[in-house]
Amino acid sequence: MIVVPGPSSPKVGEGVAQIIGAKKVGVDYKNFPDGESYIRVAEGVKGEEVVLVHTTYPQPDKRVIELLLLIDTLKDLGATKVRVVVPYMAYSRQDTRFRDGEAVSVNTIFRLIEAAGADGFYTVDIHKELSLGEFKIKAKNLHATGVIADHLRGMGLKKPYILSPDKGALDIARRIGERIGAEYGNFEKARDRITGATTVKGDRVDARGRDVVITDDLISTGGTIANACKILKDGGARRVIAVCTHPLLVAGAYERMKGAGLDEVLGTDTVESEISKISVAPLIAKEFR
Repeated sequence: MIVVPGPSSPKVGEGVAQIIGAKKVGVDYKNFPDGESYIRVAEGVKGEEVVLVHTTYPQPDKRVIELLLLIDTLKDLGATKVRVVVPYMAYSRQDTRFRDGEAVSVNTIFRLIEAAGADGFYTVDIHKELSLGEFKIKAKNLHATGVIADHLRGMGLKKPYILSPDKGALDIARRIGERIGAEYGNFEKARDRITGATTVKGDRVDARGRDVVITDDLISTGGTIANACKILKDGGARRVIAVCTHPLLVAGAYERMKGAGLDEVLGTDTVESEISKISVAPLIAKEFR
């Protein structure tokens, strides 16, 4: 078995290769002057089973094209199987036609991945697991709550409370809470389908003197986290920590959350960044041992 870390997941791909004891094959990558991507697999893969690890953020459009180029190239070079690992799957939130005429984008992307030659597909904490039903090949969603909980357990939290900013992420809070033996619950979030603006309403959470961990599948603008943090700090929380699987953190998100009083922001390396202190490499490697 060979592991190929794509240009956007060098650390995760290398971590997977080390854990399962597989050979790592690099990718030569650059941008042409007009912005197009150049991709070259650095060593032969003929007759080999390949695990391709390539996330799709930042620049999701570009990363998706690179993913398709890599799958097709690996098959064209003679790989017997290409199992595709996309730690963060772009467009996965566009999984339903909320308004007439909208593209159901995740379905389009999945069909392209399959058509490019993928023999299996794995991702981490996709927005809705049911969307994987679009695939005809094996497709699996991996839950990062285990590696997140293990990291939180080592932080010395005082009377921890695991909080979901809405009901949709309550299952994440439950898994983490049960694993570390902490209470868990949720706030209520409403999103405007046209503007994207969110509002958060606090529920009965006794935060006085406690460390509260706000958890979600991803953090994008940080607005939801900032609103929840203000409610918790006003309620006497000792510390408020935000943790997510996918730290997208668009421009100004980190500053917005810190300005609301957030003490720490943590994410996994499904998107590799300065706050990506929790690795999903062991989670992925477990599938290929």
